Amino acid sequence: MRFLVAASLFAMAAAQSAAADLSAYKRPLTVPFEKVTPYSPQLATLGKMLFFDPRLSGNKNMTCASCHNPSFGFETPVKTPIGAANTALARQAPTVLNVAWVSPFFWDGRAQNLEEQAAGPITAAAEMNGKLETAVAEMQNIPDYKAWFGEVFPEKGITRETILTAIATYERTVVSNWSPFDRWVDGDEKAVSDGAKRGFEVFTGSAGCSACHSGWNFTDNKFHDIGLPDEDMGRFKIDPSSPNNQHAFKTPGLRNTLYRGPYMHDGSLKSMDEVIAHYESGGVGRPSQDAAMMPFLLTDQERDDLIAFLGTLTAEKQDIPLPTLPN
Repeated sequence: MRFLVAASLFAMAAAQSAAADLSAYKRPLTVPFEKVTPYSPQLATLGKMLFFDPRLSGNKNMTCASCHNPSFGFETPVKTPIGAANTALARQAPTVLNVAWVSPFFWDGRAQNLEEQAAGPITAAAEMNGKLETAVAEMQNIPDYKAWFGEVFPEKGITRETILTAIATYERTVVSNWSPFDRWVDGDEKAVSDGAKRGFEVFTGSAGCSACHSGWNFTDNKFHDIGLPDEDMGRFKIDPSSPNNQHAFKTPGLRNTLYRGPYMHDGSLKSMDEVIAHYESGGVGRPSQDAAMMPFLLTDQERDDLIAFLGTLTAEKQDIPLPTLPN
């Protein structure tokens, strides 16, 4: 009898522990628009048009979606995107998914808000090579755009500021849909497989992934040197106050991650198997490397379970219909 009672108490404690762990990953029900431009459907729709409009680029052949493709988790399916000069960029495009919960922006955190971030790729010579002043002048001659901006920004109309505000507002609405993992967090024990549940234990336990990939969006919004063998100094170029910022890059969220390869800031790892192998190796080893980067070894079953868990973070359906652009 004592054994049965002890076993029952142990099972109850284990269930409570698992529930407590899962509660930290419960997704929010609303998008945070506090302290930014208030949301309106018209403003977000205008921003979506601009996000997909090639007229913001210098040669009228690139859009924000060229590097942030909805079909690939709002990233690109190549090592790094190809910019306006028809050359590969130095870094992979960070996903736009769930950026309403992200700050600061870019791999090195050089932009403090989404409005500032939106201007970067548009005006960068190597990326879209656009000039916002030129775009403003051209849009003044497009009746539908003039009407849209007149409705949404009646006192300002079409300006550099209103273009960026609209794009940033749309980007805040780009949220990953409910996934099997979310249903499991909400109490549906059949939403994910037993292997995926074991993978969650590996993720939060022996592999140590949750040390940086935390919360519902699976990021701590901080910068870490994870020991990739490249010369990019990352955060250190923006903030040289700490030697630990050398080779440090922002932790990416993991929602819809299986759509988003290749991985890492430089697109150097082609598959999730390569990502796991990198972390198992412990990285290249250098003074700035994050203290959590210690070698470990998983079994084949644990690797399979971990990938099964990561698969549950991908929404079953993520339809992003293209907007009709003003002529």
